[in-house]
Amino acid sequence: MTEARGSAGPNGVTHARHAPGTPCWVSLMVHGLAATQEFYGALFGWEFRPGPQQLGPYVRALLDGREVAGIGQLPPDRHLPVAWTPYLASNDVDLTADTVRLCGGTVGVGPLDAAEAGRMAICSDPSGAVFGIWQTAAHLGTAITGVPGTPAWNELVTFETVTVAKFYETVFGYEEEEEAASSDLDYVGLHLDGRPVAGIHGVGTALPRDRGPHWMTYFEVADADDAVERIVGLGGHVLRPAHDSAHGRVATVADPEGARFSVIQNPR
Repeated sequence: MTEARGSAGPNGVTHARHAPGTPCWVSLMVHGLAATQEFYGALFGWEFRPGPQQLGPYVRALLDGREVAGIGQLPPDRHLPVAWTPYLASNDVDLTADTVRLCGGTVGVGPLDAAEAGRMAICSDPSGAVFGIWQTAAHLGTAITGVPGTPAWNELVTFETVTVAKFYETVFGYEEEEEAASSDLDYVGLHLDGRPVAGIHGVGTALPRDRGPHWMTYFEVADADDAVERIVGLGGHVLRPAHDSAHGRVATVADPEGARFSVIQNPR
């Protein structure tokens, strides 16, 4: 993982329109919408209000009145993996979806309009990892970062980086930068205009068999150890205990329905 931004002030970094290719939103589709709201509300202090209903019941999570994430309800007959999904900004979601197909990816949903909010598609890369594309209209995406309870980073966990990195570079115009910390680490940073916006981590056979390649969202917390304790108390699970890294104290966890995410306590 690399830092996506510099340090934020006490009120966080407020975002306007996101540049194409930038992770601009994260969304979670679950079976129990009410219970999931209770979990994340207690963990991150989120409040909720209704959002577009094109794919079923959907709410937007707010922190201090600013939108940070979305949670929707899966149809009862759909047994899909419950997972956090990052959305990458696009000025033309239809063109981007066509490019996804041409580069070996799959478009599973859309492109379609989400009421007046914008236009979207849900895709998977050639390795099977799911991501979204978002074309802004009324809804700009995540409105604030850099404070506890907001998305801090998005990272693709996959078998190896070389092939899939070329896919994302072709579709979104990323520049690639290899992680220099260790010759044994298969990690590349995805950059736009010289700034890191996401990462790809190749873990080989260490990839969970029940999960496959997937995007991992990191949420900022004030205290990673305290967050892990609260997650367990709220019915979640610890997949990797809190530990120190070069970018802060981090833990990998799952919510009560099994959606994996990480919490990170940035060094001050």
